[in-house]
Amino acid sequence: MSDSTTDEEAVILRTLGELVEPLLAVMPGNCEVVLHDLRKIPSSIVAIAGDVTGRKVGDPATDRLLRHAATGDYETALCYSSRTPDGAALSCSTLIIRSSTGQPVAALCVNSETGPWETIAALSRKMLPESGSAAADEKFPHDVDELASGMLTQAIADSGVPVHLMKKRHKVAVVRDLRDRGFFTLRESVETAARALAVSRFTVYNYLNESGVGGLEQGS
Repeated sequence: MSDSTTDEEAVILRTLGELVEPLLAVMPGNCEVVLHDLRKIPSSIVAIAGDVTGRKVGDPATDRLLRHAATGDYETALCYSSRTPDGAALSCSTLIIRSSTGQPVAALCVNSETGPWETIAALSRKMLPESGSAAADEKFPHDVDELASGMLTQAIADSGVPVHLMKKRHKVAVVRDLRDRGFFTLRESVETAARALAVSRFTVYNYLNESGVGGLEQGS
């Protein structure tokens, strides 16, 4: 190995060593950043920040990294799953850094505990609607008039026919829809529906009767 190659590898390792602490500082959650000098396999850890796996400088490479060293087939691997010795789930990334000649020089590894993120994800799934669930399109009015107006607008829109083109069957369908929505429990609901459908309030009562609903007093 030439002196220039040795110098280059030393610069690479020194530069990466200076990044270990800053990288940890910007990583979210509980994680560690580990730098391996691949020339020192198996006892290859030359810098480490954070404490996820309980290792220190001078400790050996992982079995995964050792397998790569045995075959000489070093490859960068991102976001693969692993576990700590006590069973905590990890997301791991190993970046292989090479010299200008393509020689593997260092492995920069980031190991992050995923347990807290899994808890957050579970809470998020609990708060969000289930995938594929029907949209309820619930309204949140500020007063009864706004509630009534919104229900009328939606029922007429759902009919697919503008009021001025509606035939009797369309208006009966709108009244039936309003009934099912609970519209006629509101005060002055019959008069409001009559104005919106351009009919008399007595006609609305008739439509309700045709829909099989009684019990609404004509004075209500």
